[in-house]
Amino acid sequence: MTAPELQRIMRALSESGLTVEAVEDGALVRHGESRVALFVEPDPQGGVIVRLHLDLDLYVEEDSLPDILMGMNLMNQGLDYGALNLDPVEEEDTPEDAPLTFAVLGRAVLWLRDLGPEELARLREHLRRFEAEVTEAVERTLHGGGGIRA
Repeated sequence: MTAPELQRIMRALSESGLTVEAVEDGALVRHGESRVALFVEPDPQGGVIVRLHLDLDLYVEEDSLPDILMGMNLMNQGLDYGALNLDPVEEEDTPEDAPLTFAVLGRAVLWLRDLGPEELARLREHLRRFEAEVTEAVERTLHGGGGIRA
């Protein structure tokens, strides 16, 4: 289990002024209105792998996928600190023949060679840029006309 690594990362992010809270198997980092989920696992070859997930509160129906995938592909080409992905939303009370719904998520993965001050500073910067870049790309597309339509 990566509890010590996760605890060190949470403490470092909190000390840098971010709001961080533990969740089941990771942490939730709040930055303004955004909440980025952070998960940590050891890399078998050394270091730590940090996975970031940004829920954008955007949902698309199955019949819109061709247009959405084309728009997301174009948006992903302009992102340096993460990517947009679709995750199926599984609801227990949905009829079997109902169309699937997908959540649009921002995701990033960062490898840290250790949990020293330089690597933790790199994580903070990556986290900040990931959140800003993904949020800006989605807002620009939604409010700029064209782009993703669901």
